[in-house]
Amino acid sequence: MGKALLPQAFWFRLSAPCPRVEEIPRRGARGGLLDLPATCAVPDLSSLEGRVSWASVRLAWNPGGLGIAILADAPASKAARSANRPEGFADVNLWIDTRDTRNVSRATRFCHRFTAHLTLGRDCKSLDVDVSQRAIARAVADAPIASPDVLSMHAELSRAGWLLELFLPARALHGFDPETNRRLGFAYQVSDHEREDQFLGVGRDFPLGENPSLWATLELQP
Repeated sequence: MGKALLPQAFWFRLSAPCPRVEEIPRRGARGGLLDLPATCAVPDLSSLEGRVSWASVRLAWNPGGLGIAILADAPASKAARSANRPEGFADVNLWIDTRDTRNVSRATRFCHRFTAHLTLGRDCKSLDVDVSQRAIARAVADAPIASPDVLSMHAELSRAGWLLELFLPARALHGFDPETNRRLGFAYQVSDHEREDQFLGVGRDFPLGENPSLWATLELQP
């Protein structure tokens, strides 16, 4: 049998629970910024395509904003541990729609794109991370661009892999209003330049970064 023309994830409209965790971000706490438990993990659809995932994504929310944690396995290649790699160590793209718009193919002012670029520290034992918000191509209207100063982040490296934690405050998410809307559109892309990119659903064979109707739904739990 030949390869399917469309990925299996294309046939699903994923809706996943996003637990409420009051204690995030954990400012000043020893350890991580979020420390989200495994119960906050979003579904892994890699097996639908016969692939094995190499990163786990966990999500939680509270009235203050949205927390995202990415736990990735260590790259197999020793070249990834070079502090001088021009492409960096890893990259993450996040797309969030605070209105979970399902019937439009172009981003609205409620759609956001955040990017994280990770680089290896000169000691080759730590990670530096740069997080920013970027405009979405072909959007009918742009969301306000949040200052990087309001975004909280934490990254660390271990023999087992790497961890990235982000907390996006409500003021960085235009239209974030859990009292009236408990559904968010959400998509991600995780890349470490040593392995195939990982996505929540469909990948870059589709206009994932521009079309919010391709994103999954997060159900904010009470």
